[in-house]
Amino acid sequence: MTDLNHSASHDDGKDTVWVEHEALIDRIPRGIAMAFLFVLVVGIWDIVTRMGLVSAIILPTPAETLSDIIFVGKNLVSGGYMLNALWTTTLTVFYGFLIAITIGFCLGVLVGETKFGERAVMPYLVAIDSMPKVAFAPLFIAWLGFDISSKVALAAFIATFPIVVATAAGLHAASENERMLFKSIGASRMQTLLRLKLPTGLPYIFTGLKIGSVGVMAGAITGEFLGGGKGFGALIRQSASMLDTPRVFALILYLSVLGLSLYFAVVWTQRRFVFWNKDDQASSAT
Repeated sequence: MTDLNHSASHDDGKDTVWVEHEALIDRIPRGIAMAFLFVLVVGIWDIVTRMGLVSAIILPTPAETLSDIIFVGKNLVSGGYMLNALWTTTLTVFYGFLIAITIGFCLGVLVGETKFGERAVMPYLVAIDSMPKVAFAPLFIAWLGFDISSKVALAAFIATFPIVVATAAGLHAASENERMLFKSIGASRMQTLLRLKLPTGLPYIFTGLKIGSVGVMAGAITGEFLGGGKGFGALIRQSASMLDTPRVFALILYLSVLGLSLYFAVVWTQRRFVFWNKDDQASSAT
């Protein structure tokens, strides 16, 4: 009798357990799904251009784009003028990101740790961030000239705010019990910041860095596009002025590789220093 009741209750428990069934499309491996989507987009692109639905001046064929991708790649490998342009853009992105990290982290600590920063500084930062940042490009060029400095300044300007917000939010991530524990053992404000708030807030800070790594690329290319120079942005502007759209597509592709490299460098650093955060590692892997 007991066994029957036990089996009945066990069966009832199985019936009451809610299991989410994974959709068929979600069972497709990531690599296969990405490859399928790529082939689908290129196939539609090829059909549209072959049927003449879009002018070849506006949208080149995949074959023309591939030819220019190979040409740009050969020029980069051979050490031609495009390699110098790519190196200039890389330096602009690197310096801009480094400045954005420094300023963003310092302002984030000021906003997250002090009432003055939260009440007085943060409203100005929000007001500045709400402005169209591209409109500041002529100002940076007028202040710093047409060399790399103005592009670095614009890149840092665009990437700073996400780091500020993420750092400030990360400093508030520690629970009240954890803060009370540090207070009860006599930890100073600096000790609490360095040993509790910063380690706890690292996942938030790296989220801001990942967003900033995307913004710094946009700022660097925008500065080169509008302010001239010798980077890839200037090459894109020159190719676009000659209606060489296959070359524009090829240059954009290589810029996306540079941007992805910076983004995944931040992800790799996060996994090295925030190895204890399993949830964040799982989200980064997906």
